[in-house]
Amino acid sequence: MLSTRCFGKVDEVLREALPGRCHFCLAPVASDAPWCEACLVALPWNLPACPRCAEPLPPLTPAGMPCGACLTQPPRYARARVALRYADEVALLIQGFKFSASPRAGAVLLALLEYQLRGVERLPEVLVAVPLHPRRARQRGFDQVAWLAERLARRLALPLVKARRLRHTPTQVGLSRRARQANLKGAFAVDQPLPGHIAILDDIITTGATCEALAQACVAQGASLIEVWAVARTPRE
Repeated sequence: MLSTRCFGKVDEVLREALPGRCHFCLAPVASDAPWCEACLVALPWNLPACPRCAEPLPPLTPAGMPCGACLTQPPRYARARVALRYADEVALLIQGFKFSASPRAGAVLLALLEYQLRGVERLPEVLVAVPLHPRRARQRGFDQVAWLAERLARRLALPLVKARRLRHTPTQVGLSRRARQANLKGAFAVDQPLPGHIAILDDIITTGATCEALAQACVAQGASLIEVWAVARTPRE
């Protein structure tokens, strides 16, 4: 995995990467944000979406309408803040960061997380990142969610609590929601008591099974109001 020293080098690159330019179209920007207004508006915003799990819903769905799955079997978390859909430029950003460790992509994803949390009246008391198993982290070279969580927690002045992945689960790619839930049952642990209000951070949510499994571990340590934060959400099949 990348060491703390390597993370420091990455942060140096971030400060120098394309200053004053939009990440998407390279047009000059007047603000500190890594995008221009036109490109920000053109991103695949997750609207409408289920307020509980952030699943993308059909157009013209009334605001605040939960999805069918949350009506019949609501998750352990109370709400999900996921402003974007996993498509187009957002998918390219996540792929570049997750699989190529692109520092510029990481900086933009971090800025998008901060942007979607603007105006939140009540922040959680702690942030809990979805952990990679150490074996997978070594294979990939770094833990992308931990990278985002460390910086987001620092910027929001939130304590960061580390969770552990207890077993190396098979890849989730191609699995149904039910199969993912079975794959992740009992996969996480949190080794310290938690306050009532927490947020779980992930980069992308597909079915919500990963966050559900981690939420169960957090409930076992005292969490009662759980939010999920992520950059993007993919629609269910």
